[in-house]
This record gives sequence, C-alpha cells and structure tokens, in this order.
Amino acid sequence: MSRVLILGGTTEGRLLASACAGRPGVVTISSLAGRTSDPLIPAGELRIGGFGGVAGLVAYLRAERIDAVVDATHTFARRMTGHAVEACAAVGVPLLILRRPGWTEQPGDTWHRVPSIDAAAELLPGLGERIFLTTGRQEIAAFAHLDRLWFLARSVEPPEPPMPHRLEVLLDRGPFTVEGELSRLAEHRIDVLVTKDSGGAAAKLAAARARSIPVVLVDRPAPPPVPTVATVAEAVEWLRTAIDVPAGNGTPESRR
Repeated sequence: MSRVLILGGTTEGRLLASACAGRPGVVTISSLAGRTSDPLIPAGELRIGGFGGVAGLVAYLRAERIDAVVDATHTFARRMTGHAVEACAAVGVPLLILRRPGWTEQPGDTWHRVPSIDAAAELLPGLGERIFLTTGRQEIAAFAHLDRLWFLARSVEPPEPPMPHRLEVLLDRGPFTVEGELSRLAEHRIDVLVTKDSGGAAAKLAAARARSIPVVLVDRPAPPPVPTVATVAEAVEWLRTAIDVPAGNGTPESRR
C-alpha cells in the first residue's frame, strides 16, 4: 500500500486527491492548514492544522510511513514549501511541487510587477485612489498606512487588524466570471487592481484589461530545486514512476 501526503488547499490539490482516490493500493492524505473555517474537502483521508515546523513534519512522515509528498499548496506558501523540502530530504521521501503556471501579460495590459506586498503598497499612491485588493486577507495589513486611498478587499475569511481606514471587505470565493468582475470594477469605481501572480483563472485580469485599469502584480517566489510540474496529470505520472502508483487497475508495489 503506497501512502501519499498531499499538502493541499488549492484546486490542484483537490483534483490530485480525486485522481488518486480511485487507484487501488493508494492511500492519499490531504493536509490543509486550517486557516479557512469552511474549506472545500478533498477525496481520501484528511488532516487539518500545522505540523509544528520541520521537526514535526519529519515525525509525521515517519509515523505515517509516507511514501511520497506532493506540495500543492498556494504558490506563495513559502514557509510550508520550505519545510517540505527540508523534511523530505531528512527522511528520504520523494517530493514533488505542483504549481499552476503564472500569468503572462497580454496586449492591452498595463502591469506593474513588484517583488513583494510591501513594494506593491509603496507603488500604489502614484497609480490611483480606489484599489481592488485580491491578495488574501493576511496581506491586507501591508496597506493599513495608506489613509488617502480607498480599498475593496476580497477574501474568503474576514481580515484582522491592522487594516486600512477606508476599507470595504467583500467575502467571496471563486471561481469568478469576467462579467462579474467587470460589474464589480464599475460599481466600485476601481482604478487599480492589486493581486499576486498565482496563475489559474484570470477573470479579474481580463476585466482590468477591458477597462484599461493598471494591475500591480506581486511576483511569485522562486521555486526550490526539486521536481516541479504544472498539471495534475503530470503529478499523477510522477507518482506512478516515483512509488509505482498504477496507471490503471492493479496493485502498486511498495517502495518499502
């Protein structure tokens, strides 16, 4: 029996769990950080909460006899990815990173790429006055000092202080449509969009392009030097070769 730990929380993580769930001889355990009160539940086994750093993850991998780890966390989950790299190296468990491709600038786009959230906040006063923040609730604090700007912040969970004085919070979860995003930009008279280069569906970018709204795009961190794929199909193929997960029917041979 092969045991696969999926560090999840993304659409790709859920799709990978579903793809592995129907394969005989494979047990998938999806781990969610627990930062969302009503998460979308993947197929297979589930654990919620942190591991307690690298040492905790090492202990978990050994105790649960994990055969392979797939890091399908958010592109900007640098700490978790770093812990996975260190822990898997210490235990000798193969690690794969599953990351959707980043976005590519299209004709008609006006993008300002920045290396960090703090750099995005520093740039904003020269670009506009009504800002649409789609960077996640944990990043809102970086904009708290910009008292002259008005913000619409969209997140799944309510943000916590510190927050901008002129802030409206929109609690919502995607996927979003271009038509819906166009309506939102018009309703709130948005003149700048701030987001992270997370990849995936990009209705907000298409809407900003259509309305000639500049975008402040926070670059994703550089990936660590471990195998990385962009699709669930590639992740399944990697698992097939790494721990003999079957392509169809049959029982996988254990690495142990």
